[in-house]
Amino acid sequence: MSETILLPGLREAKASLDTSDGSDSNAVVVACPPHPQQRGHRGDQRLVAVADAVTERGVDCLRFDYGPWDEGRGERADAQNALRWAYDRYDRVGLFGFSFGGAIALLTAADAGPGDLAAVSALAPAGQLAVDGHDAVWALDYVDVPTQIVYGVRDDTAEWEGIVDRARELGMTTVERSADHFFIGQEAKVARLVADFLEPYLVE
Repeated sequence: MSETILLPGLREAKASLDTSDGSDSNAVVVACPPHPQQRGHRGDQRLVAVADAVTERGVDCLRFDYGPWDEGRGERADAQNALRWAYDRYDRVGLFGFSFGGAIALLTAADAGPGDLAAVSALAPAGQLAVDGHDAVWALDYVDVPTQIVYGVRDDTAEWEGIVDRARELGMTTVERSADHFFIGQEAKVARLVADFLEPYLVE
C-alpha cells in the first residue's frame, strides 16, 4: 500500500510512503532517487525494489522526489526534510540512495545528529559529486552509523573507486557486484542485499 506525502519545508517536494503489511511499523527507510536532471524520480526501479524488499520485512519506505533543481543544495535539504518527517513518526529510521541519491544519502547521513539515524546504504553512489564544496568521499569520515556501499565493477558512470577505497579504510561494509551502474536485471537481488544490511538496525 502506498500514499502520497508532502514533505515539510518550502520546496514542495512529494514522496510516496510504502507501508508494510500487518501492524503499523515503527521503522522506515528514506530512499533518495538518482539525478533529477537525468530523469531520476521516486519511481526509479531500484528504489521501488528496495521498498518492496524492506516492506516484506515489516519496514516502511518513504521514496521522495526532489524539489526544483538547486545544484545539489536543495536536494540535500529535501533529504533532510524527508528524514525530519520520518523522525517525527518512527522510532527507527534508515537511509538509502542510488547514484546521485547515494551521494545525497551519505552527505545527509554525515549531518545526522547522534542517535537519529540507524544506518545508511548507498547503491552506486556518485563519489565525486560536490555539494557545498563537499563530496561523498568526504562525507564518509563524518558518518557515525553503520554504512554499506554497494557497487558494480562494470560501472563507468559513477566514479566509485575513491568512495569504495575510503569506505574500506574506515571499516564500512562494501559489496561488489558484477554489474553496470544501473544493475540491469539485478534490481531485486541488489534490493535484498540492501534490506539484509538495514534490517538488523531497524527491526527488533
